[in-house]
Amino acid sequence: MQDKLLIVDDIPANISLLLDFLTDVGFKVLVAKDGEAAIKKAEYARPNLILLDVMMPGINGFEVCKRLKTMPTTQDIPIIFMTALSDTVDKVKGFSLGAVDYITKPLQAEEVLARVSAHLNLRKLQQQLEAEIKVRKVYATELEERNLELKSFAHTVAHDLRGPLTGIMSLSDRLLSKPTSDRVQLNKYLQLISDSGQKMLEIISALLLLAGVSQQDSIRTQAIDMEDIINQVLEKRTNHLFKELQAEIILPDDWPIAKSYGPWVEEVWANYISNGLKYGGRPPKLELGATVQDNNMIKFWIHDNGAGLSKSAQTKLFTPFTRLHDDNVEGYGLGLAIVRQVVEKLGGEVGIESIENKGSMFYFTLPAIE
Repeated sequence: MQDKLLIVDDIPANISLLLDFLTDVGFKVLVAKDGEAAIKKAEYARPNLILLDVMMPGINGFEVCKRLKTMPTTQDIPIIFMTALSDTVDKVKGFSLGAVDYITKPLQAEEVLARVSAHLNLRKLQQQLEAEIKVRKVYATELEERNLELKSFAHTVAHDLRGPLTGIMSLSDRLLSKPTSDRVQLNKYLQLISDSGQKMLEIISALLLLAGVSQQDSIRTQAIDMEDIINQVLEKRTNHLFKELQAEIILPDDWPIAKSYGPWVEEVWANYISNGLKYGGRPPKLELGATVQDNNMIKFWIHDNGAGLSKSAQTKLFTPFTRLHDDNVEGYGLGLAIVRQVVEKLGGEVGIESIENKGSMFYFTLPAIE
């Protein structure tokens, strides 16, 4: 891409010399013959550099420079003054207004080219540095957020694993210190140990999934069978809760087809349905459905008959490792953080609509199949 220069001078001979020479060496050259025209053209055309005469009718070059440096659209454009003035005070004034250099008249083409090329290169290096700084600031912000998540992550993992691990150790010690021939009592202890081990396995699996989602740059998506995914969740992952809580579920007759990645979507539904069972009414009543939106997205949702959440509580949802419920309810603080990261990686968004004492509707969106 050609570098664009703006020449500002009221003397035709100077304009002709610079226009011909700079065009021949590959620059795109614009011309303005007075200060007002220069300001308008600079704001509109956004040149890469301005060659600005000091002594002009109307507003002089110093005033033009001053005004250009106050406007956001032109303040970063390098300005080189062209002047016959040799007074140091005038040069200092120009630099104080934001100019980067001076060229003394009568103009020498080779000198003009050398100074213009030098300052264009400097500006490009400066822009590269500014871009790098912006990238590093974004990276630093993301790193700070990740560090905060890691701190919460460590606290949550320690808290969630401590409970089942303490149970396993306590029951194992009891069996070792007081062996029993009571088959019923023995089976009860073994079942409790097995349940605690299962909880720990679920926590570890959730953490591995969360790490995998964070590290995955891209994922191959395709049309998914939502009915089959939900059946897998209901039959293999939440069936025991439905039986234990005598829960009721209402499903639609058919589902719109989304483009996504099935295993991750299964995790989303597993979290939403499990939370609906744990924090819904007694007995829980869940209704699942989907709505096709105008933006070629599908909104999948689950409504529960729980107590609902306040506006304050809703703002804390989907934050990594945040709990809203008492610890005497089964569950851990990773679920909704996983849901958010999974759905955002799949090109959708998550949310909640809730009214206190009237239940909650959790939702996520996915692209519809074209």
